[in-house]
Amino acid sequence: MTSTPGRDGSREAVLPTVIDPNVPSIARAYDATLGGKDNYEVDREVARQLREVTPEVTTLAWDNRDFLIRATRYIVGTVGINQILDIGSGLPTAENTHDVALRMNRDTSVVYVDIDPIVIAHGRALVEDHDRVHCVQGDLTQPSELLADAEVRSALDWSAPLALYQVGTLHHVADDGDPAALMRQYVEALPSGSYVVLSHFFHPGDEDPEAAEVAERLEHAFLHSPMGTGRFRTRDEIAEYFEGLEFVEPGLSTLSYWWPEGPPPDDLDPARRLMIGGIARKP
Repeated sequence: MTSTPGRDGSREAVLPTVIDPNVPSIARAYDATLGGKDNYEVDREVARQLREVTPEVTTLAWDNRDFLIRATRYIVGTVGINQILDIGSGLPTAENTHDVALRMNRDTSVVYVDIDPIVIAHGRALVEDHDRVHCVQGDLTQPSELLADAEVRSALDWSAPLALYQVGTLHHVADDGDPAALMRQYVEALPSGSYVVLSHFFHPGDEDPEAAEVAERLEHAFLHSPMGTGRFRTRDEIAEYFEGLEFVEPGLSTLSYWWPEGPPPDDLDPARRLMIGGIARKP
């Protein structure tokens, strides 16, 4: 990611336009972890390296994907929201946000945003038959530019409630990128009655020493991998992303416990206690 001086002296983001098969991508490595095919050898190698050191990475990836599916069923099927802005959406998998949403309501509009040009290329090919589903290249760390994008503005009705997704994204923003400040900008832009769906790597600290040890090992592996991202943050740090919002029950919780299908799982292993998330409404 680079930037150039704007007319007012600020820095404007320059989005990548060239796909370099020799440089790993977060989205493509995630796709490789889920067993997808839209990735390069460099991405598969990152996934292999992480699995060797941290076999729990696959569990994290699938828990996150399952949470997204359940959250979308809730947002569209239960709440009745019919427009979704899915930021940092990643590559298509077996169950995408729009697949779930359109089963609940065929009139749902979905806008996917990702910085990776291969994500946008594959996404547009996947949704070319859906006139209410759009794929836009954008940088989640530049909320003003992303939200001002012409397609983002026109594809959604910004006078009506919508759902903003930050599912497994903000743990890839470094501390000096101030993810809490980024979220405040996103929340401020949402119409009243909108919802935020968010998940994040979790460091439980003293409340769960066994899982905390795994979190530290995973974070070290992620930060020292070719991707160089993957922060495990505390409950208080993650709760700050929901500032000014009203949590839907059960609040900020382990992903497996958020609206599970059937009885909630018993005695989760440490890896499954290392992602938390929630859904919250803007008054």
